[in-house]
Amino acid sequence: MNLTKLLLIIGLLAVPALLCSCGLIGLRGIERAKYTVVTKQGAFEIRQYAPQIVAETVVKADFDEAGNVAFRRLYGYISGQNRAKKSIAMTAPVEQASSEKIAMTAPVEQVETGGQYTVNFLMPAQYTMETLPQPLDPEVTLREIPARKMAALRYSGTWSQKRYARKQEALEQFIVEQGLDVTGEAVFARYDPPFQLWFLRRNEVLIPVE
Repeated sequence: MNLTKLLLIIGLLAVPALLCSCGLIGLRGIERAKYTVVTKQGAFEIRQYAPQIVAETVVKADFDEAGNVAFRRLYGYISGQNRAKKSIAMTAPVEQASSEKIAMTAPVEQVETGGQYTVNFLMPAQYTMETLPQPLDPEVTLREIPARKMAALRYSGTWSQKRYARKQEALEQFIVEQGLDVTGEAVFARYDPPFQLWFLRRNEVLIPVE
C-alpha cells in the first residue's frame, strides 16, 4: 500500500470521530431547560416545562439579524456586564420569539410589531430573581416565566427563517390535529453555538398550548 492510499484511509477513519467531537462542542456541561415529555408522536412532543428565569432583550431587526444583535447584548450580561461584575454560566437553548406590545384598554388597539423580536437566555437554576445580578445594559431585563406546556418540534440544519417557517407550519398542524389551544407566540429555540456544523445543530420550534 502506498503512502497516498494510507493517508486517505486514515483520513476517512478520522472523519466520524471528528464529527462526533464537533457535535459536542458547546453542549457538554451546559445546563438546559428542564421539562418532561407528556406526549410524543413521531417527531412531535408535548412538554411540561418547569418555571424559568431568563435574561431577555427586544431587537428591532429581521429574523436572522435579531439573533445576532441580541446575542451580543445577552452574552455581555452573562460575561460580567452587570452590577456585580459576575460571570454567569451559559445555558441552552437560546430562544427567539416575535415580540408583541401590551395593548392598552379603552380602546383596545392591535399594532403590528414591525419586525421586533424578543430573545432570551435561560438563567441557571441555582439563581432566583433576588440573587441574579442586575444588568448594566438598560436593554437587557430579567423575567420569571411560570411553568408552561409547550408543543415542540425538533429539527437540525440551518437557522434560516424559511426553514423555521416550514417547521412552525408543521407544528401548528399537529396542534390542530391534537385539538389543543395555542396560548402564545411561537418560539425559535437554538441549542448550539454558531460555529457548530449545521447538520449537527439542535433547533426547535416551541408553541405554548393548553
